[in-house]
Amino acid sequence: MTSYRVSMDIGGTFTDIVTFNESTGEFRATKASTTPGHLSTGVLGGLESIIDDLADIDFIVHGTTQGLNAFLERRGVRVLLLATDGVQDVYHIARGPRMRLYDAQYRKPEPLVERKDVIGIPGRFQYDGSELVPLDEDAVRAAAIRAKDEGYGAVAVGYLFSYRNPAHELRTREILREVLGEDFTVSLSHEAAKEWREYERTSSAVIEAYTGPVVRSYLVDLEEKLTARGVDAPLHIMQSSGGVLTAKSARERPLQTLLSGPVGGAIGGEALTKIVGNDNLIGVDMGGTSFDVSLVVNGVPDVSTEATLEGLPMLMSIVNIHTIGAGGGSVAWVEAGGLRVGPRSAGAQPGPACYGRGGTEPTVTDANFVLGRVDAENFAGGQMRLDHAAAVSAIESVGEQLGFDVVQMAEGICNVANSQMAQAIRTITISRGIEPRDFSLVAFGGAGPMHAVFLAKELGIRETIVPRFPGAFSAWGMLQGDIRRDFTEPYYFLDEDIDSTDMSRVLRRVETEALASLESEGIPAADRYAEHSVDVRYLGQEYFLTVPLENADEPLQEGFLDALGARFAKAYEARYGHSTLGAPIEIVTLRTRVVGRLESANTFTIGQADGPEFDHEVRKVIFDGQEVDTVVTERDALRAGHVFTGPAIVIEATATTVVPPGFSVTVDEHGSLIITNLEIESEA
Repeated sequence: MTSYRVSMDIGGTFTDIVTFNESTGEFRATKASTTPGHLSTGVLGGLESIIDDLADIDFIVHGTTQGLNAFLERRGVRVLLLATDGVQDVYHIARGPRMRLYDAQYRKPEPLVERKDVIGIPGRFQYDGSELVPLDEDAVRAAAIRAKDEGYGAVAVGYLFSYRNPAHELRTREILREVLGEDFTVSLSHEAAKEWREYERTSSAVIEAYTGPVVRSYLVDLEEKLTARGVDAPLHIMQSSGGVLTAKSARERPLQTLLSGPVGGAIGGEALTKIVGNDNLIGVDMGGTSFDVSLVVNGVPDVSTEATLEGLPMLMSIVNIHTIGAGGGSVAWVEAGGLRVGPRSAGAQPGPACYGRGGTEPTVTDANFVLGRVDAENFAGGQMRLDHAAAVSAIESVGEQLGFDVVQMAEGICNVANSQMAQAIRTITISRGIEPRDFSLVAFGGAGPMHAVFLAKELGIRETIVPRFPGAFSAWGMLQGDIRRDFTEPYYFLDEDIDSTDMSRVLRRVETEALASLESEGIPAADRYAEHSVDVRYLGQEYFLTVPLENADEPLQEGFLDALGARFAKAYEARYGHSTLGAPIEIVTLRTRVVGRLESANTFTIGQADGPEFDHEVRKVIFDGQEVDTVVTERDALRAGHVFTGPAIVIEATATTVVPPGFSVTVDEHGSLIITNLEIESEA
């Protein structure tokens, strides 16, 4: 009986779908046009184009951008914020921008909740969790009635010290739902982020309340449509942390899904380290709208405990992804006599001019097409025919303003886009003490392999890797993920005051509770395990680094504090270039991550080459202003062991790989293209 494991990743222009046939071990990938406003339509259309009977699906995982798009486009629901009376302005006072103290261009982030939509509720806990003032339940009921009468879509609750004692927030939710109904969205700050710093915790709850109803509505709609088509397998959703949750759990904690679409590439990068034998990778995902950069360091995705979106903070585990508005659909335009590319995108409708859907503005895709780097007949797996005349006309419209011909303008557009993307890579690496030249570049996304080698050249990176199905690599990565949940426990002590026995006891308690939570995800006890870490900082500092622990019993070991201090000093040295070993340190928060192992899709292999030859043709493609004879081949024509040099173009259904002169390509046993800079190679 045929059964499939399926993943789906919605992008701004295309929805990527990957299937793994568990009977044959075959992977397939396809793209379907994203359907803005009705995303499930594009998802289901893509699924039905690659699987005859959706009832054959026995595992399905999805990366959704619904919450992120609702946030970025400011189309979430109207939120009523309940805060502790007397400090109800915490959310709007926010926190001073220390990193931009002398930035004359700084503008305070626009909050999601207006000041008139904040209500102070009497009731107060002290810093240690003891009750100082009882909760005013009548005030909560009055707020619930206002939310009902004035048509609010959600309520966020952010009380002082709720991370120490959540009793008031929990009782508030009970009262709100008595008035507003069980299905009404109520986000509690201690559930959104059980951590200190009241502004960041409140902001996390507000973002969850603002986007939650949009996410829940979408997930319910998609689940119902999948069920109607015979899919019995539970829908799983990628989390921002890189883990997977059932859609039921995701509906309860929608904040965790905010960046679930882009993180699939980072999880794919983690799986790729085992295939290519390189533990340090820079992942670049270039789609139609955006360019995302992520890191895998020592075989593990780079994960942070907090993030900001448009200046608004969130406390949650999240894969570090640096995003800029640079994609295949990014529009080229002129400002003050200079060329700009992006961040505005032509999107899916009308799309680049060459799509023939009515677009007239020049984009990065149009520029690549004019330079001969895009196959008009086989673009997106042959789903559309590209219009060369429309692309030329669009490029000319900008070139005339700057005095450049079509070729010069097209290369200029690509060069500006490449420069912006290279700077994005520097932002997530060099600014944090990471040398890009020590890493390999992994290119994916529909447009990533088209630009990656140029980025590697600019950054001095020797090796670029283009995995199989690069245009759907994020979707492939989702099939490699496990169920993950993150838990935090505030634990503030100076090192000399730490009771190691108590610290171990707290870690054990959280571990037991966290492992038990995986029961609802359907994970057998034998497939669950826990990992622990602790937030540490020097005495007197505000910011911290997260330092891993061996296990929950490590605090009981002799010399634990010295070992922790040395581990922290090493991490501090790597991050900031200096450390002070032996200086007093503070522990701020205990962190526990539990993982439920899922069966991952097997890695794929391809056959060995019979000889050096492979099917190809030679075409004229423009590099550095010159038409050059270029090898053009289909990805499926390549076998393990094939080697060739650029200039070359490799075409496949989900992406196009461009190899300029001065680079060599080797195909490995897993079908990855290993592209090497010959100049750097000769110097090594």
